[in-house]
Amino acid sequence: MRRRVLASVFVSTLLVAAAYGSAFLPGGAPTWAPWLMVVGTAGLMVSTMALGATRGKHLRRLALPFAIVFLIIVVGFGAVLLIPDEGPGTPLWLGLPPRAAIVLYGIGLLPLFAVPLVYALTFDAVTLSDADLERVRRATASLRAEGGEAVEPEPTCSETSSREVAR
Repeated sequence: MRRRVLASVFVSTLLVAAAYGSAFLPGGAPTWAPWLMVVGTAGLMVSTMALGATRGKHLRRLALPFAIVFLIIVVGFGAVLLIPDEGPGTPLWLGLPPRAAIVLYGIGLLPLFAVPLVYALTFDAVTLSDADLERVRRATASLRAEGGEAVEPEPTCSETSSREVAR
């Protein structure tokens, strides 16, 4: 999974680079260049989130929320590109011109609330299990036994509170 996510980061970066590079074409940037930027930017944002969330060989329950965030970003930036030019008489959306409102409220705030909510709902499934923590502790102990360098693990909340109670 990590390779696919890294490939997505790479492809998204190429799309953004092609969009920027198209500005140097004779006659300026073609009409498809902003759309490359939209898809590349959305891909980079979501791929970076997925890269941080990738654990093992799959994304578990986060694949669907990441796909939804990708769609929110693409639809939001696409709407900004498709809205006709605004003039002085354009009605405001929640105090902002329509394009600025879409970027701020749709692309900025909607994922800002959605992603932490999804993370909270999937916390137990995507964080380290007790078995994973025990495996890390065994690996640390075996490193110490072999004389290798090992960093002292931070005590967990329960270990800290049991130490404080023992005092």
